[in-house]
Amino acid sequence: MSQEDEPSNPTRPLAGRRVIELGTMLAAPFATHILAQLGAEVIKVEPPRGDPTRALVRGGPSGTFIAYSHDKKSACIDLATPAGREALVQLVAGADALVHNLAPQAARKLGLTREDCAAINPRLIYCHIRGYGAGPQAEELASNPAAEAATGVMEANRIDGRPSRLGPSYHDQFAGAYAVIGMLAAMLQAAQGRPVAPVEVGLYETGLHVAARDLVGVQLKQHLLGRPEREPHGEFSMPGYGAYETADGRWLYLVMLSDSHWEKFCQALELEHAGDPSLATLRQRKKARERVEELVRQAVRARPLEDAADRLKAAGMGCTEVLPLERVLDAAQARAPGKLRRVQFRGLDFEVPEFPWTPRTDTPPEGLAPPELGAHTQQLLADSGVPQEARAQVQAHGPASGFAWAPVRREG
Repeated sequence: MSQEDEPSNPTRPLAGRRVIELGTMLAAPFATHILAQLGAEVIKVEPPRGDPTRALVRGGPSGTFIAYSHDKKSACIDLATPAGREALVQLVAGADALVHNLAPQAARKLGLTREDCAAINPRLIYCHIRGYGAGPQAEELASNPAAEAATGVMEANRIDGRPSRLGPSYHDQFAGAYAVIGMLAAMLQAAQGRPVAPVEVGLYETGLHVAARDLVGVQLKQHLLGRPEREPHGEFSMPGYGAYETADGRWLYLVMLSDSHWEKFCQALELEHAGDPSLATLRQRKKARERVEELVRQAVRARPLEDAADRLKAAGMGCTEVLPLERVLDAAQARAPGKLRRVQFRGLDFEVPEFPWTPRTDTPPEGLAPPELGAHTQQLLADSGVPQEARAQVQAHGPASGFAWAPVRREG
């Protein structure tokens, strides 16, 4: 049996569940990626041009598509046509869940509100990841950077003084993970015969929840000091906590939170200040921040990374090398059995980090490769009871032709 025909692993908890994904970019596809890794059959419904992540790098797929689309099937359906909309109705009628991140207006236009879907399939678990939840901005659009900007993250993350996004789309992925939690809770409710509410997750509300610690910290200072003073950034509130360059030009990240950490650091790297009573407490070290920072910099810079790291770990200190992306998967921990899944796409091999859930085996189960656009359309529609004539009308509208993509190949 080929990888593309292999069934889902029956031992996984969501085996036998069918989930429809109407998602672009990251939030909804990330949610269904998790559901697929838990064993669900995920059908990725795409327009004729496909998910935009199929064409973000040199006209071809991005890391997002390859990393989070394996173990899914693709149905190419033009929802702007009557035949396409009817085909989707048939898919939804036979599904266990639907996940989408359409704008509220688009969901209404396509007949994909929670009320519309409940009329099609009363037992369907409906999940909508949207820009904003209920409230005065419920109809507005939002993206990952918008969530960062609106919830305090971006203002504190500045490049050359300019508020900037973090880089990775963490809020999208958090929202996807929250959506999965809500859907699993809904499945438990359904299994217990209890009413199941739709699952709605806002990127904005996700950002608020993620920032809760810092937002409460500001209020705490208001109560204690009478003014809304924010907590300093973690790396700057603790002297000796952060990244420091080693003798061989690499970077070592230190976690120095307590007086015990300071003592262990001084002893491990043989600092003469180990017993200095003027630096014994965190309060004292904060007052002497510049001095402490210079002591730490000099101590780390005096040794190659491996030597410094070995000494610190032997002393019970938390530290790790700051790795560039191209070296991350070379680490022994990343190479340990069960950490990476081998995925092939268009003749190219990729190592994709495995979903970190337990129990697990040393070798991740084989699954589906990232699907070509519309690869499963006809079979899925046939299985859903769509007549052959109607299936032909759907196929006439997609997938789009003329797509070409080729990676750069180097000699040797």
